[in-house]
Formats: sequence, structure tokens, C-alpha cells
Amino acid sequence: MPHRAAAQDSVAVAPARPERARMARRYVRRGVRMSVDAIEHLVGGLGTAILALAAVLLLVLVALASVVGIGLPMVPSAAKAVRLAANRERARLSRWDRDLPLPPPVPTGLRGVLHDPWVRREAAFVAAHGTVGFGLGVLGLSLPISAVQNLLFPMYYWVLPPEAGGPGFIDWRIDGLPDALVVGLIGVGWLAATVALGPTMARLQALPGRQLLAPPRDVDTSLRIAELTATRAAALDAHAVELRRIERSLHDGAQNRLVAVTVLLGAARRAMVRDPARAVEILDRAHDSAELALAELRSVVRSILPPVLDDRGLAAALDGLAAGCGVPCTVQVDVAGRCAASVEATAYFVVAEALTNVARHSGAASAAVTVHRSGDRLHVSVVDDGRGGASDGSGSGIGGIRRRVEAHDGRFTLTSPPGGPTTLLVELPCGS
Repeated sequence: MPHRAAAQDSVAVAPARPERARMARRYVRRGVRMSVDAIEHLVGGLGTAILALAAVLLLVLVALASVVGIGLPMVPSAAKAVRLAANRERARLSRWDRDLPLPPPVPTGLRGVLHDPWVRREAAFVAAHGTVGFGLGVLGLSLPISAVQNLLFPMYYWVLPPEAGGPGFIDWRIDGLPDALVVGLIGVGWLAATVALGPTMARLQALPGRQLLAPPRDVDTSLRIAELTATRAAALDAHAVELRRIERSLHDGAQNRLVAVTVLLGAARRAMVRDPARAVEILDRAHDSAELALAELRSVVRSILPPVLDDRGLAAALDGLAAGCGVPCTVQVDVAGRCAASVEATAYFVVAEALTNVARHSGAASAAVTVHRSGDRLHVSVVDDGRGGASDGSGSGIGGIRRRVEAHDGRFTLTSPPGGPTTLLVELPCGS
């Protein structure tokens, strides 16, 4: 009995090991992706920080010139330079997270510039981003560079004179491989610092822009009301389009089949007395029509909300779409837990419509679907290597995808240059 219990315990523990290994790999992939994204954001923030620093220097020069009375006419031009730097950061943050709307044009007169709340907030932004943001960008760029230099140092230390020391701040003498390996270990520390600190530094660098470049409270409220009005109208339009599609599918498919079944049953009843053999043939045809009607009803039901999406989740539903796609397609889903049913249904619709377009219109040899969750956003991308040239007005259903995503208060981006590739990106809010 003890041996049997031990065997059962080993069988129970064995399946848990692959699961822990998968969780560990998923954690590592997520950490690497977050670190790479953080470096990308820090480098982009460094570029806008340089513009902000130039705007700060211009403001200082105009302020000094205004002390002697010759700089006041230059204030509107300086405000336009500040606006240029601020708009570049707005565009960068809008690609990263939520949209930051553009402000109205800079007032032309001196009094209008000085009393404009947008200009005052942008002046505070360039002062913060041009100093703190610049420092964070330099630090965020130097960390991975230092990590790479130190990690690779044991491979090339022998071409340098020993008294030259190591890369960066390492100025002690390198007498052989053991000293070079110590430098490589320091590189491991730099790499760990990059992974640990990169996302936090990226968020800190973006903080002034998020706080100061957003519209003032009263302006933000009116813009949000307009946005919600537009998305509500889009939701109603998408709902009406979906109802028309379901009605058309039922009318053109299952309803016609059921009418045929009714006609055939009437004919079979009339032929039952005069020609029983003919009646059996007619009943067979009615049976076939009834089966086709049931199949079309199942197809319509699955198009509304696939059962596999509710039963097994988004990953299994997307695997089914990829298996039925006419183009070889890979699917990678990294979503911990379940999202709201409406979010999963929208993501499923986006991928289904996109893969249909790939199979019908793109001429692609392969496609890739990637879904991952980052914070409170679900990111969906569909990429194919087709001929490109896709657009909303091409009649390929892209407009329907955009309306459905915007109705869910999401973001839709399509990049499809002539010659390809085509990249469709969707972000959906999915809660915390």
C-alpha cells in the first residue's frame, strides 16, 4: 500500500512539472518583452527630451531678452516651438497608450499666449521632460549598452593592453581571463538592472507628458463626451450591421431550406396514395433539405458567439480559426486568465475577419496572429506577407473591424504599404 501511494504521488507531481516549466518560460518571455519595450520607449523619449531641452533653452533666451524689452515679440514664436516639442511627445505617448488629443492653434498675440492654459502646461512639460526625461533616457540607453560591453568583454579583452582596463567605469588592470570574467559578471548585473529598472524608468519618463499634455479638465470632459457620442453611434451601427447580417443569413439560407422542406412534405403527402415510391424519394429530399437547414442554423449561431470561445477560451477559438484558414497561419496567445466575454468576442471577430481577408484578397503565403495582455489592454495583431494595399475603402471588411473596435472604445491601426506586408493592430480595454 505505501508503494502504491508513492506511485500515485509521483504520477500527480509529474504533470505539474511541465506546467511550472511553461509558466517559467512565459514569465521570462514577458520580462524580456517588457524590457525591450521599455528600452524602445526610453530611446523614443530621449529624442523628444532633446527637443524639449532645446525648447527650454529657447524659453530661457526669450525670457532674458524680455528683461531688456526686446524678447516680448518673440514669445508667440517660442510658444510655437514649445508646441512642436509637446506634439511630438503627444504622438509618441499616443502610440504607446491612450490618445492625447492635439490642442487648438497657439494664439497669435502676446496676451493670448500668456493666458492660454495649454501653453502654460506645455511650458511646464518641456522644463520637466527636457531635464528629468533627458536624464532617464540617457540612463535607460546606457544600461543595455554597458551590459553588452561587459558581457562581450571576455571575448576581446586580449586585443587591449592590460592597463587600459575594462569598458565604462572599470579602470583597473586586466591581467587575464579571470579578470575579464569578473567584468562579464558585472555585465550580468547591468543586464539585471536593465530588466528590473527599465519599465519603471519608462513610466517615470512618460509621467510629465501624461500629466501635463492631457487636456485641462473642462476641455478633457467635452472631448470625452464627443468621443463617447461617436463610439456610441459606432456601437449602434455595428449592432445594426450585425442584425442585418444575421437576418440575411437566416433569410437566404435556413429559411429557404425550411420552405423547401415544407413544399416537399406537402408533395410527399399528396403522392403517398398515388405513388408511394415517389413519396419516399420526396421524403428523402426533404430530409436532406432539413439537414442542410440545421447546418446553416449552426453556422449562424457559431458566427454570433462560437461555443468553443465560451467553453475553452480565446486561445482554443483562435486555433480553430487558424486551422480553417486557407493560408498557413500561426497563433500565439499569451493571456493570463479570461477577459470579459464581449472583449473576447470582439477579438475573435477581428481575427476571423482579418484571416478571411488574408485568404481572399492578400495573396499571402503565411500569416501570424499574436494576442497578449499588457495591463488593462488586450493587444491583437494579424500580420501577413501578401501584396499589401489594404484600406478601409477596399470593400474587404476592414471598415467593419474598425467600427467594431471603436465601438468597444479600442484602438485600430492598419499598415499595408503596396507590396506588403500588412499589419493589423488592435487594442481593446479589458479591465485590470
